[in-house]
Amino acid sequence: MKWLFIFLIFVLGSVLVSSYFVLGNYSSGYRAGQVMKISKKGVVFKTWEGQLDVGGLEAASSDGAATTIWSFSVKDQDVVDEINTVVDQGTRAKLYYQEKFYKFPWWGDTKYYVYKVEGIK
Repeated sequence: MKWLFIFLIFVLGSVLVSSYFVLGNYSSGYRAGQVMKISKKGVVFKTWEGQLDVGGLEAASSDGAATTIWSFSVKDQDVVDEINTVVDQGTRAKLYYQEKFYKFPWWGDTKYYVYKVEGIK
């Protein structure tokens, strides 16, 4: 009976720890810039994918310097509508995101999930 109790505690602890790493956030914050694109992509799982031109310069390549592009995913249609509103206004956007430990194909192509949008004037 004692071994069964220890085994159950071990299994429960393993499930809790793995759930944290699967569903938990690695980081959160925001990035600001000009939204370059937002599109619904996928063969089996249709997800919203976008790119934000953060500005600044990457390391120079053979073609010269390029701006920094940040790719993100969106799960909520209301957030996509907010992004479209900011793009239509022609203003910069402040995208609040959560970075997950892992990405799943039904959540999007990236580990960065935007949950809130603000227009910057």
